[in-house]
Amino acid sequence: MLHPWCLLLTFLLFLCLPLAAAAAAASDAALLLAKVRPALQGRNPNAQLATWNASTPLCLWRGLRWSTAPDARPLRCDTAAARANLSLAHDPSLLLVSIRLPAAALAGTLPPELGAFSALDSIYLAANRLTGPVPLDLGNAPALSALDLSANRLSGPLPTAIWNLCDRLADLRLHANALAGAIPAPAGPNTTCDSLRVLDLGANRFSGAFPSFLTAFRGLRRLDLAANRFQGPIPEALAGMDHLQDLNLSCNNFSGQLPPTFAASRFTEAAFLGNHPSLCGPPLRNQCVSSSGLSSRGVAAMVIGLMVAAVVLASVSIGWAQGRWRRRDATAQGGDEADDDGNEQEGRLLVFEGGEHLTLEEVLNATGQVVDKAAYCTVYKAKLASGGGSIELRLLREGCCKDAASCAPVVRRIARARHHNLVPLRAFYHGRRGEKLLVYDYFPRTRTLHGLLHEQHDGGEARPLLTWPRRHKIALGAARALAYLHAGQGEAHGNVRSSNVLVDDLFVARLAEHAVDRLLVPAAAEAVLAAAKADGYKAPELHSIKRCSARTDVYAFGILLLELLMGRKPAADLPAAVKVAVLEETALEEVLDAEVVKGLRMSPAEEGLLQALKLAMGCCAPVAAARPTMAEVVRQLEESRPRTLQARSALYSPAESRSDAGTPNTA
Repeated sequence: MLHPWCLLLTFLLFLCLPLAAAAAAASDAALLLAKVRPALQGRNPNAQLATWNASTPLCLWRGLRWSTAPDARPLRCDTAAARANLSLAHDPSLLLVSIRLPAAALAGTLPPELGAFSALDSIYLAANRLTGPVPLDLGNAPALSALDLSANRLSGPLPTAIWNLCDRLADLRLHANALAGAIPAPAGPNTTCDSLRVLDLGANRFSGAFPSFLTAFRGLRRLDLAANRFQGPIPEALAGMDHLQDLNLSCNNFSGQLPPTFAASRFTEAAFLGNHPSLCGPPLRNQCVSSSGLSSRGVAAMVIGLMVAAVVLASVSIGWAQGRWRRRDATAQGGDEADDDGNEQEGRLLVFEGGEHLTLEEVLNATGQVVDKAAYCTVYKAKLASGGGSIELRLLREGCCKDAASCAPVVRRIARARHHNLVPLRAFYHGRRGEKLLVYDYFPRTRTLHGLLHEQHDGGEARPLLTWPRRHKIALGAARALAYLHAGQGEAHGNVRSSNVLVDDLFVARLAEHAVDRLLVPAAAEAVLAAAKADGYKAPELHSIKRCSARTDVYAFGILLLELLMGRKPAADLPAAVKVAVLEETALEEVLDAEVVKGLRMSPAEEGLLQALKLAMGCCAPVAAARPTMAEVVRQLEESRPRTLQARSALYSPAESRSDAGTPNTA
């Protein structure tokens, strides 16, 4: 007689057999429709996933590749018959091989059913807005060899089961998500992951010690753990990974002495920058101290430093005495052109071209309203008491700005820049207690390019339609301003971003905040660079040189041009999204913003969009020397103007010199 537990088990197996048979009979296409599409899509419909439906032939389902069982031959979709065949979606012998939907605006989650496809070889879902955890079941995918989920919003820990893929996984990219916790070690029999070539876990929130098990990955060629929260020493075994060609451990909290073997390794200083100050040893310039507390170089540096300090102190003392007598002479002779009325009790107002009518009393008595805040300043819309309109005041934060003596020549240099695509500096106020105000023409914050592209417009003012001719005009105006600064003024803008591009009713673009970083102390200037990095505008070389140049402006402009073309915020790594689209042979219309495509009268190539996209990618070249100059950028944009009648006539014809008029706007 059977035991009751055996009878129960037999009964459960009997119930499960029909379910298993049904699952086996169900096609991969049915599983996609039932589970995968709803999860990836999220709450809102998606244009790419809308093609996944039973009334659309399987060959027209976007981003998918198929093969036939059992010989694994690729499904050919290059014939008219195949592209019109509706029955393929019901064929259980067709197996899903690849899912490739990068930059497809997916806003859902990763379904665990992705691990149930028997032939699924690759998943490319980078540069989307997927949230939630990496599903545990993904580690059970029988054939998965490439997984790219970079630039999403995935969170939670990395599941240990991901290493179940070690036997076949060659490429694992989870860059720029919000994954957290320690990286788990493989729990299965395969702890060397011989097939794995690329492991990119950078720009997440992983923490703990360096995952030492990675040094046993014998086939690894590229390892990126940058911009996480790892801490502690870097193991010596890492330097012994002869096969490793690309390493990035920057921007963590690693500490201690780098293993001596790194001195002769192929890795450069850039691989270790941005860690704890105590991280030392070659290839870093930070030398480790001996047990006595100082290295021999440290002793020599201290002696030289003391000697230099003595010379500097003597020079400063002499300069202070001379400056005191000069200030007395200047006071006796009265104020210069920058002094409003000779009265130093309330500070001084330096006025420049276009702001001659401003008085110290008007500026100080203007009623202000906060419209924006930045790391180094607060921005006010100020109404002049005399009824002369509005001005924009930027109050520099205390401690962020250099002293008055250092600021004065920089301010005068900024004020000399006059171009119809630049927001001109009209005046500069230096208060008796050290407060500093920059006075500009006022433009509504809602009329920034960032506001027009990415923000919802409430109230009665409707958001203007941003057609390609209008976007091209905005890009050309910003490019001309930068070319003028680089060639005519010999200096970089330093903070090119869409929020600093002001757009008027005629879509004339004006760049704001040029060269303001020159007024800031190093810590405040680095904060501006950090914001540029977070928002996607920071050139790669700024990680090491920490100073803006014409080439870094070109990179930021390239990002700005991609932002105009794609309609997406640059924090999502737009150059990477374009590269993926090129590799996937994605149609140009799918890369561009829908509003741009909708307004075209001819093909994107004929309208200059393809040339603009190539130009933007050239500006974003990782190597600074490979980028074009802004003069070349202006030339190419001039040559690729949209060919529509509207672009040739009304859009470009109005005079664009209104910024050369008087200071206040009547807003």
